[in-house]
Amino acid sequence: MMFSTPDWIAAALAYLLGSLSFAVIVSKALALPDPKSYGSGNPGATNVLRSGSRKAAILTLLGDTLKGVIAVLLAKYLATQFGITAAGVALVAVAVFLGHLFPVFFGFAGGKGVATAAGVLFALDWRIGLGLLAIWALVFAVKRVSSLAAIVGSLAAPIFAYAFHGAVPMFWAALVMTALLLYRHKENIQRLVAGDEGSFKAKS
Repeated sequence: MMFSTPDWIAAALAYLLGSLSFAVIVSKALALPDPKSYGSGNPGATNVLRSGSRKAAILTLLGDTLKGVIAVLLAKYLATQFGITAAGVALVAVAVFLGHLFPVFFGFAGGKGVATAAGVLFALDWRIGLGLLAIWALVFAVKRVSSLAAIVGSLAAPIFAYAFHGAVPMFWAALVMTALLLYRHKENIQRLVAGDEGSFKAKS
């Protein structure tokens, strides 16, 4: 898979956009504690909700999702004008996701990537995004475990991408994001195997 110079430039800009950690930005704007200082320590919407501010959690979720959407849609929209290839769009998808996981502006300590991955996949193909959202909702409704729903949904991402498009750059981008998301959830996976992962049912 060959990338052009515009592909790399677009990916670098996407990485910088992904590095905007909205959990930290929103918390600071609303005078809330740093999300890395309480709960799971994960700068994501679920942990921000533990601050007691539903508004902050919603804003974090929207921000983290939209940066994935914006990066990919801009790359697709500007592809012809600036010479961004299909492989370049896939590279942008991975780059904005990497920015969220390892943000250069926040010491490379980012979130687990569920919201940003969802935004990326919706922008790549709304059918993939909608399918994953349905799987997440079904698993969460039955098990009430957010991490399990995210893991199962992420495993389905490359399957949907291959089913709709075959072994194109989009499929490889989905595969890489799934691998990264599973890596970021390795502790959750260990707790799930041990039966120690908390559920919303148990917490309520």
